[in-house]
Amino acid sequence: MQDADKLLGIYHDRGAQGLFLERVYRQLFSPELYLRSYGKIYRNSGAMTRGSTPETPDGMSMERIHAIVDALRQERYAWQPTRRIDIPKKSGGTRPLGLPTWSDKLLQDVIRSLLEAFYEPQFRDSSHGFRPHRGCHTALYRVKQWKAISWFIEGDISKCFDKIDHSILSNILAEKIQDNRLLRLIANLLRAGYLEDWKWNRTLSGVPQGGVISPLLSNIYLDRLDRFVEDTLIPQYTSGEIRARNRDYRHQEYLARKARKEGNREQWSAAKRAMRSLPSYDTHDPDFRRLTYVRYADDFLLGFIGPRHEAEEIKARIAQFLTETLRLEMSQAKTLITHARSESARFLGYEVRVSQANSKLASFPRQRSVNGKVALLVPADVQQTKIQRFMRKGKLVHRRELLGDDDLSIISLYQSEWRGLVNYYLMAHNVSIRLRKVHRAMEISLCKTLAAKHRLTLSQIFQKYGTEVPTIYGPLKAIRAIKPRVDKRPLVATFGGLPLRRQEYPVLNCDPAIIPGWNRRSELVQRLAADRCELCGSEDHVQVHHIRKLSDLLLTGRREKMPWENVMIARKRKTLVVCRSCHEKIDHGSYDGPSFH
Repeated sequence: MQDADKLLGIYHDRGAQGLFLERVYRQLFSPELYLRSYGKIYRNSGAMTRGSTPETPDGMSMERIHAIVDALRQERYAWQPTRRIDIPKKSGGTRPLGLPTWSDKLLQDVIRSLLEAFYEPQFRDSSHGFRPHRGCHTALYRVKQWKAISWFIEGDISKCFDKIDHSILSNILAEKIQDNRLLRLIANLLRAGYLEDWKWNRTLSGVPQGGVISPLLSNIYLDRLDRFVEDTLIPQYTSGEIRARNRDYRHQEYLARKARKEGNREQWSAAKRAMRSLPSYDTHDPDFRRLTYVRYADDFLLGFIGPRHEAEEIKARIAQFLTETLRLEMSQAKTLITHARSESARFLGYEVRVSQANSKLASFPRQRSVNGKVALLVPADVQQTKIQRFMRKGKLVHRRELLGDDDLSIISLYQSEWRGLVNYYLMAHNVSIRLRKVHRAMEISLCKTLAAKHRLTLSQIFQKYGTEVPTIYGPLKAIRAIKPRVDKRPLVATFGGLPLRRQEYPVLNCDPAIIPGWNRRSELVQRLAADRCELCGSEDHVQVHHIRKLSDLLLTGRREKMPWENVMIARKRKTLVVCRSCHEKIDHGSYDGPSFH
């Protein structure tokens, strides 16, 4: 695996230097790259989901890798069409999701790792979607650093991933990659089509949503938009060093100084109050302009200091560039221009607006502390939507679908939903105000679920499961269930205990100077490379037996566990390296112990 890491490091350096990428296709013959990708993607929750063929990670072996490599050597690797399913959207519609076969996932991830190492240092800092050490929070943190914005331009590209032009994408790749075999392989991937209701459909444009390499290809495509905004629009709509001082403010400042010298405290206080009601700089300075930009996937946000008609020009020029250069279309319904102080823009689920509060002063020096700063807020409709999920006919109710689960599972499910919501909105200024009501609604729904399960009253549930959890901000009330175990630590599940305190900085590292660290050899890959059956010790056609979740073995009822199940449970692994003979017996349910051969 060290050779694979060294190769990716070389590609990263070439990308940072702006050099071309040559003879990439032959690197696809290296089994180490496939083992590296396998060690990463087999953990994904959807890894065991089938594509258009029955193939899954179950039965993974070095023979499969060699079969892929042999097909690539002879340039006869055939991409399988993805299996398309529709998943619901929050807006009420559906989004198509493509499910590739396992071999295609593996090869896609190998290609992705090579191209990502090369393109990552070339992407702009304004791009935050599907990139190492970046995410929604780093994009929001960049927005938070903007100051005194006059207008927000919200951008959304209509059906971006479905409308990416294959010829334009191929030309973009060909500018940096001088390897026709690799370009043909990627072009064949884009044209592989999809199965819907088991009917094959041609793909004339777009990248398959759900494909391992699709996010990277979309970033390579939309990098042209980033360059247009940063290299063309921002220089044209940026002028002036600083804003001109406000004459009225300077006059009141003069009166305050004069009153102070004369010892007239009443006039000094009146001048100070007037100063705090006026901007210190001319907000309509015709010689001062600023334009800032950030993008996450197909959503982008621009902040502009200047008149509205110029903001309209910027919006029109971006729409024209997308249409003429990238053959994409901006969603007119979602691309809005909002006044930063009187209205709120929406970006990545947050409300974004510029703060204005003349009465809030810093302790030292005594000056307005929030004016002009960008505030990130939890939208009111997010609070209402989350609470509504636990209500029926206007009342908070229990969740019937969970009554068959044990107490720890019910509490853990509520806690995972609560933790995800809190962690996402921790950068919001009003996180405590908005989410406190959501927490109360979830707590009552949880206790009503436990009450319905055990046929107890709500007050009895609070008395039985109520507790306090220590935090760095003091104890917090929580709901906790404990399950004792013989000679083992008890199992504990807790709902609550998460402080609703605003977080200034994102969890992810947003420093673009940090070079992504490459994955080391995973524990599963080491076991597979040992080429030895973990049940009988045979070295004949060693492969990996996969199950979807380890909990599937723990919840099989009272029947006696199979010997191979006991091995997986004891090792706490959802994989087992076995020989072909043992694997066939496991699949047919006839394995009764190792038969040494």
